[in-house]
Amino acid sequence: MPKFLIEASYTAEGFKGLQKDKAAGRLAAVKSALKAVDGELECLYWCLGDRDAIAIAEFPNTVAASAFASAVTASGAARTRTTALLTAQEFDAALAKTVNYHAPGR
Repeated sequence: MPKFLIEASYTAEGFKGLQKDKAAGRLAAVKSALKAVDGELECLYWCLGDRDAIAIAEFPNTVAASAFASAVTASGAARTRTTALLTAQEFDAALAKTVNYHAPGR
């Protein structure tokens, strides 16, 4: 299944919920939400810096990834940024494609 990097930033209200639920509670909630869209969690970490949490998850397709991200954002407790991840084999396949493109003004 395709893998995605999910970066999340909590709102103030979301952080209050995290303090109440604890990290273990949020981990269980994320796993449950992923299961609802046939996704699977590879890892989840809380972080310092611009993002409060990052996860790597597998989804059957981009529709499922979008459904998950939309549900998290619609909760009002966090904002997400989701990035598709490619293996070396997938990226080499992309590099092998010929694309007729020219930069603007050239």
